[in-house]
Amino acid sequence: MYTLIATAKLNDIAPQAWLADVLARIADHPASRLDELLPWRWKATEDHAAAA
Repeated sequence: MYTLIATAKLNDIAPQAWLADVLARIADHPASRLDELLPWRWKATEDHAAAA
């Protein structure tokens, strides 16, 4: 758990927001696209959604 939190912080992401979103989405997320839920990819997705 500490590794997940530290990785999120290193990527300038609020760990609680990231974990909550990932846990809510992971059951329905395709296994072939799990890399999209990694902190550095998630941040890019969130930044893009905020800009739109």
